[in-house]
Amino acid sequence: MRKSVCVFVILALVATAIVGAAYFVRSRPLALKVAQVEESVPIRVFGLGTVEARVVSKASFDVGAMIVEFAADHGNHVKKGDELARLVSTEQEAKVARAKAASRSAEAATLKAQTNVEKARAVLAQRREANRRKQALVGRSVVSEQTAEEAQRDEDVAKADLAVAESDVEVAKAQLADASAQYDYERTILSRHVLVAPFDAVVVDRLRELGTVIKAGDPVFTLMENGSGWVLASVDESRAGPIAFGQRAQVRLRSRPRETFEARVVRIGIESDRVSEERRVYVKCDRCPESFHLGEQAEALIDITKLPSALMIPETAVQGFDGRRGAVWTIANGRLERRRVDFGLRTDDAHLEYAGGLAEGAQIVVEPVPEGSEGRAAEPL
Repeated sequence: MRKSVCVFVILALVATAIVGAAYFVRSRPLALKVAQVEESVPIRVFGLGTVEARVVSKASFDVGAMIVEFAADHGNHVKKGDELARLVSTEQEAKVARAKAASRSAEAATLKAQTNVEKARAVLAQRREANRRKQALVGRSVVSEQTAEEAQRDEDVAKADLAVAESDVEVAKAQLADASAQYDYERTILSRHVLVAPFDAVVVDRLRELGTVIKAGDPVFTLMENGSGWVLASVDESRAGPIAFGQRAQVRLRSRPRETFEARVVRIGIESDRVSEERRVYVKCDRCPESFHLGEQAEALIDITKLPSALMIPETAVQGFDGRRGAVWTIANGRLERRRVDFGLRTDDAHLEYAGGLAEGAQIVVEPVPEGSEGRAAEPL
């Protein structure tokens, strides 16, 4: 009996000690780290994307034939008008020669028709003068009326011959214009057997080989205009609002992780991606690397603004953040309490700018708080 009483007393004392220790721990103020005002806080927006080019062209021939010569290849720099490739053109050269001969024949026919007009005018002048004299003589009965009528008829015939000759000139001119147009057409088709660079460019890829028979429009080269490279970055819509044209940015290429290239926002996509809910932002380097690769992964940090001073809260300390408000632990009057506050801008390292909603004198806790700590005593660390 006495032994049982002793055990009971010992257990009671242990339980009392445990309760007392728990009460002591519970009542002891927690020392917690709180947010501090930071100076010159840069606000940047992160975007992940790829290296692209504003002007990329699939260069092709307007006609179909066999490729017989290449004057450019992968990686070459070409100037506007430089020859890139050539098609077999024997048949077209023959057509040009035939059209040239037809044009010269039409020129000769035109000259002949114009000469016939001069001849017809001379004959008409002769017949007109002869008719005038005979009409004067018939009044004095020197020549017969029949002779006068024949003279008038000869003049009328000469007039008709002149009209015909002048019509022949117009027909010859029309035939010359047609022959000249055909000659120009055949020469144009011949010129299309040579592919030239439409702008100063870098040859990204050569898509055909010598001896390949191609159709009109089949791509032969992929060309990228010099200086048109930029980075297409996808930015979360929730962070893309403050982005504007001309803002500075820093670009890092995956192949050059230790280098940063200064850039500027040059285009903001009007249409966002409906699936990923991201906005397309194009940034262009001030001084791009001499060699870069289309499709290479790139990161862009866009400078939105710089806050002179701000109370910055890590997102890990905010619960239920909806883009504008969220719940945080605060120390107010020496006690912990949950409170929903307003936030402004976000940094690229996942910190939120406090914008309002705290009680006077309250401070925001920025480290984890044990569950069930509502109302517990606390003090800023």
